[in-house]
Amino acid sequence: MGVVMRILAVGCHPDDLEIGCGGTIAKYAKLGHTVIMCHVANGNMGHVEILPDDLRIIRTKEAEEAGKVLGAEEVINIDVGDLYVTSFNEETALKIAEVIRYAKPDAIITHDEADYMRDHVETGKAVFNASFSTSINHYATKSPAFPGNSCPIYYMDTLAGVNFLPTEYVDITDTIEIKLEALSCHVSQIKWMLEHDKIDFIDFVRTCSKYRGLQCGVPYAEAFKSCMTWPRVPTKRFLP
Repeated sequence: MGVVMRILAVGCHPDDLEIGCGGTIAKYAKLGHTVIMCHVANGNMGHVEILPDDLRIIRTKEAEEAGKVLGAEEVINIDVGDLYVTSFNEETALKIAEVIRYAKPDAIITHDEADYMRDHVETGKAVFNASFSTSINHYATKSPAFPGNSCPIYYMDTLAGVNFLPTEYVDITDTIEIKLEALSCHVSQIKWMLEHDKIDFIDFVRTCSKYRGLQCGVPYAEAFKSCMTWPRVPTKRFLP
């Protein structure tokens, strides 16, 4: 298998990682790498009928079940309320920095700046900022300083791939069903989107994965962009 890596995937809401990089997470896990999943927002506003306090609990459990399906070692909830994620909130920044120091990742996956809503965009910015802060010895978190400022960051696809030009692809043909099984754990989202919006989101995500697969010559794929800032540009491939 080669060198065992530690991968940190930081999404905004409890189902965002399953949508954007679930197949890649499952592939890392199948190859024997360690994956830690983290969601910054708790998803408490993601339903038209279930009240936020109840939904927060439901979605946390759904995320934990999905993480087990994907083979993640751990699922961490930073527990910020929906619509309140901002990269300028110092409490959130400290919590993300602590997750990075705790995880000690060889590579990080998070949201792209072109994604479709503020919480997603701000999560990506917060991860970039926090990964630099982790290298500062006197930036106080529970875990000791970690040189996260040199850790490669990969931005996962935007929803439906809109305004996203990939620089990397991962063949998830062998993990597409695991990805969709994990996504299916998020019953509170899948069910209400089908009933209220008439959107079959499982089919939606499968279609997006097939579209990315067509671009790189495989049945199913996930798309990424490398963070091209010094000193994060690696000379080797970290994606599986």
